[in-house]
Amino acid sequence: MASVPVKERVKVSQNWRLGRCREGILLKWRCSQMPWMQLEGDSLYISQANFILAYQFRPDGASLNRRPLGVFAGHDEDVCHFVLANSHIISAGGDGKIGVHKIHSTFTVKYSAHEQEVNCVDCKGGIIVSGSRDRTAKVWSLASGRLGQCLHTIQTEDRVWSIAISPLLSSFVTGTACCGHFSPLRIWDLNSGQLMTHLGSDFPPGAGVLDLMYESPSTLLSCGYDTYVRYWDLRASVRKCVMEWEEPHDSTLYCLQTDGNHLLATGSSYYGVVRLWDRRQRACLHAFPLTSTPQSSPVYCLRFTTKHLYAALAYNLHILDFQNP
Repeated sequence: MASVPVKERVKVSQNWRLGRCREGILLKWRCSQMPWMQLEGDSLYISQANFILAYQFRPDGASLNRRPLGVFAGHDEDVCHFVLANSHIISAGGDGKIGVHKIHSTFTVKYSAHEQEVNCVDCKGGIIVSGSRDRTAKVWSLASGRLGQCLHTIQTEDRVWSIAISPLLSSFVTGTACCGHFSPLRIWDLNSGQLMTHLGSDFPPGAGVLDLMYESPSTLLSCGYDTYVRYWDLRASVRKCVMEWEEPHDSTLYCLQTDGNHLLATGSSYYGVVRLWDRRQRACLHAFPLTSTPQSSPVYCLRFTTKHLYAALAYNLHILDFQNP
C-alpha cells in the first residue's frame, strides 16, 4: 500500500472496517472441486482436480486474464494442497505423491510419499514437510540431488490435516484429526523428528485442525472442526491459547488468513460464509455468505491483499473488492 495515495488508503481501510465491498466471480468450473490457492505478485495459482493453474491478474486486481499462464500436472488424483517456495510449486496429491514443479520451466518431478492421500505440505529453507491420512508426517529435502529422499518419518497416530514449518526452520507443527488421547496440535523438531511439545489440553474428541499458520517464530493460529480460531503464543503458554474466536453459527472452520496485524478472515463450512474479525474484539465484524442454499459449499481456501479478498468454493472462485464497492 506504500505506493497508494494516502486518501485512497484511508478509503480502502474504511471499506474493510465497514464491510463495504463488491462481490464478483473470477472463475467457474462445472464439477464440484476442493480447490486450494496461493497468491504471488500479480499471479494467482489455484488447483482444479489433478492440475494447478496459474493466472495473471489484470492491473485492477479485480479480474483475471482468461488464458492461464501455466498448467502444472503430474498427479493421478486431485491436488489436496500446495505451496510456493523457491520458484517451485510443491504439491500434495490424493495419489499419495508429492509433486515438485519449477514455475518458470517444464521441470516436474513427483515421487511416492505416503501410503494414502497427502493432505498437506509446507516448504521452507529447502525442506519439505508433508502430512497424510496414513497417520504419518514426513520430512524431505528439496535439494536437487536428494529429491524424494525422506529424512524423517513421524508416526503421529492420527490423520494429519494441516502442517506448517516454523519461520526459524527449527521445528514444525502438525494439526491432526483429534481421534486419539492427545492434542491435535503438536510441535516436532525438524532436525531429529522428535516430539517437542503439544499445544492445548482441553480439545473435545473430533476437534481436528484443518488449517494453521505461523505469524512469527513464537505465535501461530489454528482452526478446524470445533468451530474456534485459536491464537497461540509459545512464550506465554503451550497449554492454553492466549485468544480464541468462536464461529457464531457453530460451523466448521476450513481456513484462515491474517494480515499479521488486527485483521483475521475465516472460511466456514456452510453457505460459503467468509467472516472478518478484528482480533482486538471477540465478536465477528462482518459475514459474507457467498452461496445460496442449493449450492451450499465450504470456503476451502481464502487469500487477501490490501484491496481484495479471494475465496475458493466448490464451483467458483469469488472476489470481494474493497477498493471499488
